[in-house]
Amino acid sequence: MRILILPRYEINGPSSRYRFFQYLPYLKEQGWEITINPLLGANYVKHLYEKAPFPLVEIVFGYFKRMFLLLRKGKYDIIWVEQEAFPWIPSFIEKPLIKSKTKLIADYDDAFFHRYDLHKFFLIRYILGKKIDMVMSIANLVLAGNEYLSDRAKENNSQSIEIFPTVVDTDKFVNKGSSEKDYFTIGWIGSPSTKKYLFMIEEALKEIYNLGKAKITLVGAGDLKFKDFPTDNIDWDEQTEVEEISKFDVGIMPLVDGPFERGKCGLKLIQYLSCGIPVIGSPVGVNNQIIQHGINGFKADTVKDWTKYLRIMKEDSDLRKKMGIEGRKFIVLNYSLKHNSSKLISLFESII
Repeated sequence: MRILILPRYEINGPSSRYRFFQYLPYLKEQGWEITINPLLGANYVKHLYEKAPFPLVEIVFGYFKRMFLLLRKGKYDIIWVEQEAFPWIPSFIEKPLIKSKTKLIADYDDAFFHRYDLHKFFLIRYILGKKIDMVMSIANLVLAGNEYLSDRAKENNSQSIEIFPTVVDTDKFVNKGSSEKDYFTIGWIGSPSTKKYLFMIEEALKEIYNLGKAKITLVGAGDLKFKDFPTDNIDWDEQTEVEEISKFDVGIMPLVDGPFERGKCGLKLIQYLSCGIPVIGSPVGVNNQIIQHGINGFKADTVKDWTKYLRIMKEDSDLRKKMGIEGRKFIVLNYSLKHNSSKLISLFESII
């Protein structure tokens, strides 16, 4: 079977890495002939996360290369696309390029449609507000990372919808066994685009830090700084992310309860728990399903909640260990790459 895979980013883009690239070895093992065409290259991801120059020429070339591939789409059995084929291009241009006898799978791991339908400019909302709805409506299969995304596909009468969570390789995400230490580490991993949520719990972090023997480690937050207490800011690196997570005593994921946030797939929590690190997170969207309150972590809605549960975690190392063990079990059973890979291949075969 031949498959054309159209991720949004190169492998250094988190969404594309976890939704597409990590499945390539499994597809190859099953004999699939793969053509993969990331739209936005590594330089664009560096522009997003490292303030590198905007790679205009690279982007234009990427659009033309993808258009060329889609003009020859008849040679493939399946097209598997992340979100849409051409961001910021109207439906009447994209639709004829992606609709054909070749089976189309549209993949979503966040509420990308809100970038259009909730845009601050009316013209963008008018022209592109229904763009993602169009893709969902013509897809033979929509892979939705959670129920919020699945509900949007249902509203558009998608032919087939499958809740397909973002997962991790649980053979890779294993606690590296950090050495004993005399301080409590609150850890966060993410990208500069999501670091803003940390300011929601600034007062809680400050209070725990002021208790003494506590530190806050931020991986991938860039140059974020709080006014009243220091943080250890570490650059994200795929080669060291598991090692850094393993140094946490608790992993955090604060979120506001908004439309964009309800579409998130809880990757931070999944990474922490796979490494046996207990979690505290906002009860928003899929976080409610991943966090088993009192078992593998705590759901914290208010700053008071965050302070309470961070203090409990700080003072009870036995509880942290017990929650970490339960969290690891939960991820292996529900959010493992091995399980999802066999499911993905079965879905591909079913639509063919």
